[in-house]
Parts: sequence; C-alpha cells; structure tokens
Amino acid sequence: MRIHVVDHPLVAHKLTTLRDKRTDSPTFRRLADELVTLLAYEATRDVRTEQVDIETPVTTTTGVRLSHPRPMVVPILRAGLGMLDGMVRLLPTAEVGFLGMIRDEETLQASTYATRMPEDLSGRQVYVLDPMLATGGTLVAAIKELISRGADDVTALCLLAAPQGVELMERELAGAPVTVVTSSVDERLNEQGYIVPGLGDAGDRMYGTAG
Repeated sequence: MRIHVVDHPLVAHKLTTLRDKRTDSPTFRRLADELVTLLAYEATRDVRTEQVDIETPVTTTTGVRLSHPRPMVVPILRAGLGMLDGMVRLLPTAEVGFLGMIRDEETLQASTYATRMPEDLSGRQVYVLDPMLATGGTLVAAIKELISRGADDVTALCLLAAPQGVELMERELAGAPVTVVTSSVDERLNEQGYIVPGLGDAGDRMYGTAG
C-alpha cells in the first residue's frame, strides 16, 4: 500500500479552516469540496488513458483520453457524499457507485448496509471517498469488497488520516493495489476513535446531527 500526503499551501490553508470548530456547515461543505478537488488532482496522476488522434483548428495531433472501462468513484455513505462533487469535477465521465457502511461505536467495527455498484469491477480503477481514515476498519472493509469484485487499482481519498488507520490498512491490505491520498496524517486517535487534532465528525459537520 502507498500513502501520499499532499503537501501544498492551498491544501494546508483549507484544512486549517476545516479544523476550526467555528466553521459552520455551509462553509465546511464548500471547503471540503474544494479540498477534495485538490486531492483528486494528485490522486488521478496515474489514471489510465489511451492515445487518440484529433484535428485542431490548425492541424492534426495526438492526444489522450480516459481509457475503457471508465474509472469508478465510490463515496462511502454518508460523509463520503460530501466529497463526490469535488471528485467528479475532475472526472466527469467516471461512473459513480455507492457503498453504505456504518461503524459500531462500541466495537469500532464497520458493517455494510447498502451497495449500488457493478458486481464485476474487473480491470477498473476505483476511487473511494471517505473523509476520515481513523481506525481504518471502514476503509479496509470497503476496499476488500471492491477487490473481491475485481477492482485492480484502488485509490482512497481522505481529508485526514490517523497513524493507527494507516497501520491497519498496511497490515490488512498488504500486497493489494491500494493508494491512500490525504491532506494530513495526524497525531493519533483518542479513546472514542476520533482523529486528534482532527476536525471532529465530518458527517455531522457537513450535514448536521439529525438522526
């Protein structure tokens, strides 16, 4: 597994505002959207392309376009939905699947409650969206599901990561074709499984706490 921490002043600037507890939900959603687009730029450096001949107004030339099968973007519900627009802004022709997962707050184990994506992902590059790589259980379960369906190149985009989550993914997904792209690997997890210093519960901060 590879992990890529995006080191860029604009990333750091937006992340600082996301961390601030005074940032309201509309601003949080907007900044998360902008930050995801910056992360997506790095995450898609190895997106698969094929050569294509075109005519410009001046002459003919050779360029590239996304190859088939198209990449797939899979947000993990619900907080991952807040990252979807920022991702498809760069990959408008990508297909979108959905994966609903919930974490037991006592055991911190993740379970799947909904899926909406092809059974066969053979030859697909898949981009998984989940704001927080905390304990790592949710992403490990999600990526194992994608690989079981044939995905041969999985990139996870996370706003933040914790060392414990990174370590779990490295252990559980050893040898798998997986990359994690994030804006920061923070200090640690607290007793409740939240990233420290982190930014709190990303889903609640995006959408409120309605249950």
